[in-house]
Amino acid sequence: MSTVPGTVYLVGAGPGDPELITVRGQALLAAADAVVVDALASPELLRHCRSGAEIHHTGKRAGAHSATQEEINVLLVELAGRHAVVVRLKGGDPFVFGRGGEECEVLAAAGIPFEVVAGVTSAIAAPASAGIPVTHRDWASHVTIVTGHEREDSEHPGRADPAVLAPLLSTGTLVFLMGARTLPRLCAGLIGGGADPATPVAAVQWGTDPRQRTVVATLATIAERVAEAGMAAPMVTVAGRVAALAEQLAWFERRPLWGRRILVTRARAQASGFLERLRRLGADAVELPVIAVEPVAERRELEASLVALRRAEAARRYAVFSSANAVDLVWTAIESSGGDARDLGGVRLVAIGPETAAALARHGLRADLVPPEYVAEAVAEAMIAEGVQGARVWLPRAATARDVLPERLRQAGAEVEVLPIYRTVLPEGSAAALRSELERGPIDAVTFTSSSTVAHFRAALEGRPFPAGAIAACIGPVTAASAREAGFPVEVVAAEYTTAGLTGALAAHFAARGVASVAGALPLP
Repeated sequence: MSTVPGTVYLVGAGPGDPELITVRGQALLAAADAVVVDALASPELLRHCRSGAEIHHTGKRAGAHSATQEEINVLLVELAGRHAVVVRLKGGDPFVFGRGGEECEVLAAAGIPFEVVAGVTSAIAAPASAGIPVTHRDWASHVTIVTGHEREDSEHPGRADPAVLAPLLSTGTLVFLMGARTLPRLCAGLIGGGADPATPVAAVQWGTDPRQRTVVATLATIAERVAEAGMAAPMVTVAGRVAALAEQLAWFERRPLWGRRILVTRARAQASGFLERLRRLGADAVELPVIAVEPVAERRELEASLVALRRAEAARRYAVFSSANAVDLVWTAIESSGGDARDLGGVRLVAIGPETAAALARHGLRADLVPPEYVAEAVAEAMIAEGVQGARVWLPRAATARDVLPERLRQAGAEVEVLPIYRTVLPEGSAAALRSELERGPIDAVTFTSSSTVAHFRAALEGRPFPAGAIAACIGPVTAASAREAGFPVEVVAAEYTTAGLTGALAAHFAARGVASVAGALPLP
């Protein structure tokens, strides 16, 4: 153990949406040796951590503590004795009802350096995502943030008295955090203190998260409405005239995929952009990769094949890439042999679609040919239109790919070398992860971006039926044919065979079904 303690950074994780962490907070997660994380911090944030970092889940949430505050304090001191950079990742802002001050007191007493990195508090962000400004020049000149959580020693002088807060509602806004269980008492106390029972009130559960739900009522009826809706923690309650603006200004819950739970089965390495697109349209996009890539060609075999392509005496040479996986494996082989983009100099690069072309671009390579349709048949047609008689065509691809492309090129007079360089397999734990997601709740759609994802998803089901009520959404007609053959209910097929096209097709499909809106409404003040 080092004699010089490390530094503990109390980092605000933001209100729920992982994109709302600060740049400083994200950088510290990437540098952390150990992370102590709360239940309300998005699990997605842990992706920023480096491999090998210690992750400690404390799971603190009102009424369901998996670690006491004292145990967390001891853990922080202990970790600082072993590591240079310790991140205490706390939901919202560490100093807004996050007990950050108490933890800093412990660290200071132990002589451990610490820093506080502010976060976006749910007290502001949750109302904002529900279309509620907590201040307004006409209706709210001040905002008061109050904890709705009751301490066991409820007579503690720090406890807020609703009757004292009631007069503030005439010109301002009250925001209650952690008050789901105490909402009836809070409302009764405000009314008892003279607040108008007709005062607009909004309850926002899971603010900024795809699971967000909003109920708008009055001070007299909000507790009943929340109970009817089955809403619970985490929840922010906003009282004041500004709460009535939710109906007019709501935007979060009016996005085309809001409330839709969508499984993304694509390989983890390619899933991030697709997940981001879905989430920006409001979907609860769940990453559940059912394929992983395993190289099948020996590195020396791949390198030798590249050398043969470079030395070919054909008038025209092609390298055809049918997936981003093939691009990345070929590039790894080039780099491992000390080469660079010049190794493909003079070779026409063909990409089956824009996402494969983007994979080439990431390595400094530009696709010379991308067909108008992103299927093997269209690739063959486009190449034959250029004239491939006598051309040397190199096709590094998956072991189980269709043979339509090499067959058509050979018929057109090309010399084609097919080199299987990878295969797709079902990742370990996928079946268990799928069972867990099915147990969490209903699924609206399962997305498939290749026939391989169809086959492996079917394997992960382990004989169970396709998720009840869900649809299959496919990136193109070839994948859709595989899904139908597997017995999946295909209702969405992208017109443009990309994840962007599939996202748009899903949005159009669910828009046609109707989009949920804010639950409850009040007239504007």
